[in-house]
Amino acid sequence: MNEKIKEILSWYKNENPGTIRNLYNILMHGKLGGTGKMVILPVDQGFEHGPARSFAPNPDGYDPVYHVKLAIDAGLNAHAAPLGSIQTIAREYAGQIPLILKANSNEALSRNPDPIPAVTASVEDALRLGCAAIGFTIYPGSINFKQMYEEIREIALEAKRNGLVVVIWSYPRGSSLSKEGETAVDVVAYAAQIAAQLGAHLIKVKPPTDHIELEEARKVYEKYNIPVGTLAERVRHVVQSAFDGKRIVIFSGGPAKGREEVIEEIKQIKEGGGFGSIIGRNSFQRPKEEALDFLNEILKIYMEC
Repeated sequence: MNEKIKEILSWYKNENPGTIRNLYNILMHGKLGGTGKMVILPVDQGFEHGPARSFAPNPDGYDPVYHVKLAIDAGLNAHAAPLGSIQTIAREYAGQIPLILKANSNEALSRNPDPIPAVTASVEDALRLGCAAIGFTIYPGSINFKQMYEEIREIALEAKRNGLVVVIWSYPRGSSLSKEGETAVDVVAYAAQIAAQLGAHLIKVKPPTDHIELEEARKVYEKYNIPVGTLAERVRHVVQSAFDGKRIVIFSGGPAKGREEVIEEIKQIKEGGGFGSIIGRNSFQRPKEEALDFLNEILKIYMEC
């Protein structure tokens, strides 16, 4: 075990050996193994946004097997998906890539301005299917935050007791926030802190913009001249907000966009000290060979010293 991985694992020394082992396996898997960086393929979009919106651009994506094979062939650290997809692939691809079971899910039909995902899988499911981790979405800013935070407290406690890694998708959203505020730098940094306080080992957030949503926060950012002018600076601030960089914070790819735009964003995330990326639509909506080439370019950025 190299010094970088030892350092990262030391941040979680209160956890049981099973959890440390699974975190180690994620950190050591794929082309980025041992670098302290990670790229994960999440495919929960069929549930969250609907099948046509998610998979029509590349119809191979209707099959969950396509996604796990893409993640394996690309040399990624892990693959995350909801229960049905994981059940489809778990036996055939057991041990070939760490799996993250998404334990709750939202859907686009209800159009609730204050979303609250349904708990759709359990720690027992994750253990039965050989997963390394559970994933759970929270929506800071939703009026339903209390229920979500209490749910993840119980699920995380059971997961850790059974040696699983806990990954929290921390996505600010709700009637108290403007649309622009969902990715505001102060709000995303707050979301990272909340996920860390809820016991996450890995934290997934969106790349923050330079918008500041909360007036009380604006006064502090201005008083202490917190630099947020570039994406790299904002990433650095978000990582700092998760226990001074002692929690693994990775950044989502967001809606499908042009390759060069994504690559520039990845470079800024790396420069800002982000631990990696979790990229769904921007990879699996491309034809496979193009997706593999695209993911390889991203991996090379994170491999650079």
